[in-house]
Amino acid sequence: MTLPQLADLIDQGRGLAPADLVLRGGQVLDLVTGALIAGDVAICGGVIVGVFDSYEGREVVDVSGRILVPGFIDTHLHIESSLVTPYEFDRCVSPHGVTTAICDPHEIANVCGLTGIHYFLEASAHTVMDIRVNLSSCVPSTHMETAGAELQAADLIPLMDHPRVIGLAEFMNFPGVLMKDPGCMAKLEAFRGRHIDGHAPLLSGRDLNGYIAAGIRTEHEATTAEEALEKLRKGMRVLIREGSVSKDLHALAPVLTERTSPYCCFCTDDRNPLDIGEHGHLDYLIRTAIALGVPVLAAYRAASLSAAEAFGLKDRGLIAPGKRADIVVLPDLESCRPEMVFTGGVRVGDAAFAARQLVDPVARHSVKARRVTAGDFRTGGNRVETPVIGILPGKIITEHLTYDIAPVDGDKRPDVARDLMKIAVIERHGKNGNLATGFVQGFGMQRGAIASTVCHDHHNIAVVGADAADMALAANRLGEIEGGFVVVEGGRVLAELALPVAGLMSLEPFEVVRDDLVALRAAARSLGVVLEEPFLQLAFLALPVIPHLKITDHGMVDVDRFEVLP
Repeated sequence: MTLPQLADLIDQGRGLAPADLVLRGGQVLDLVTGALIAGDVAICGGVIVGVFDSYEGREVVDVSGRILVPGFIDTHLHIESSLVTPYEFDRCVSPHGVTTAICDPHEIANVCGLTGIHYFLEASAHTVMDIRVNLSSCVPSTHMETAGAELQAADLIPLMDHPRVIGLAEFMNFPGVLMKDPGCMAKLEAFRGRHIDGHAPLLSGRDLNGYIAAGIRTEHEATTAEEALEKLRKGMRVLIREGSVSKDLHALAPVLTERTSPYCCFCTDDRNPLDIGEHGHLDYLIRTAIALGVPVLAAYRAASLSAAEAFGLKDRGLIAPGKRADIVVLPDLESCRPEMVFTGGVRVGDAAFAARQLVDPVARHSVKARRVTAGDFRTGGNRVETPVIGILPGKIITEHLTYDIAPVDGDKRPDVARDLMKIAVIERHGKNGNLATGFVQGFGMQRGAIASTVCHDHHNIAVVGADAADMALAANRLGEIEGGFVVVEGGRVLAELALPVAGLMSLEPFEVVRDDLVALRAAARSLGVVLEEPFLQLAFLALPVIPHLKITDHGMVDVDRFEVLP
């Protein structure tokens, strides 16, 4: 900032010169005291310079009868999981009041490594909302999967001081931390004293103590009040998550009080445009939390001030002089329905979006899987006793079940009557051609198959089905459309969504993606699928750092024992 710009801030704050922008006639929610205070908000450039007083401005916006709150901060998400580019995510989410998003680009990093991280860093400099990046800590998440890239501490260190980087993203390999794996230790040491995100589902007791002692500050995997309270008491900031699959808000709402709110934040982790269109984004979390009995002050603190403090963003989180002009205009606090949004003093809308500079996408033609046939999905073995992944709706934690599945002609086959579907993961990065099969319960599928290249975090092809020929068609179709989602029945593609950017993101506007998701959901339900969000649920069945049983291209993974089952 130049001296003349600094002088303008002072003069406009004192009222000696007209402010660049004045929001006139509203009430400001003070997140320190909880009071609603009437008065104008004066803005110079992108900075708030005056509150709780009367101001003149070169531009005046009438917000009479409205309440002004600080812009919302999503503390942990993967923009790739919104299925659109950072630019379309910006256009989709900022009207919901989200002015800052702290992303971990580990989805695209698992496909194309540093190329994907650089794409996000460059694109984030040109979005209307402020996108910050935590550098991906676990690419791949474990040694029990084949990813498209591998990132070591030496790869991340040159980016540590990038102006858009906050720190190190979710450290999913918590067994690696506890076992002092050399690669994990090198990353932890490199980022010592900086922000490090946690990821430790169900970890407790002395193991949790050791994990936190390594310098890890936040945690978004708590799924019960008891788990969240232990982590809070041990000094972690708890990020209350409500995504398209992982829905923890109802369980954790009792934990969020005015007393705990300084150490609680909100995040979405993975939320697609269909859910955003039907329900909302952080605005949905806020109004739902309030409806569940969370004090209004606690909800809005978690959405902004507490988040800013947790991640060292000292320039935002309050409507106060010297803070970034991130402001959401609401008719009332309880319903949290944004009518106007300002991010860095810029009003969110078509004009702001049209002024952005676009960056060319990367990682095209990234699906390099071998073509498969129905015979590739045979599941051999003489043992009738078979491990089965048990889906828990609304959670990414799974059950480790066991069923008797007798081989028929040397193949264990799907059993519709018991909701035992065949699941497979096919390596798609052109590394080794691995293909592993197993069984899953919880889809409710009666026929056909669904497949996806959104397959956390290695993003190979995941396919589940009642018919091996349909599974093969679905998997092969993904190679033809550069990745995405496919629903197949009886040798025919019922619905699909192409995601040609790394097999993760569409090049279409978010409205097109939203409509395609409606068609995909309907097609999946026509197969008998009972899950609200079957595609992201399928994706998380391949993540071997979430208890208890998962599958990768290496085979079925017992996460509790951290090993591939023989």
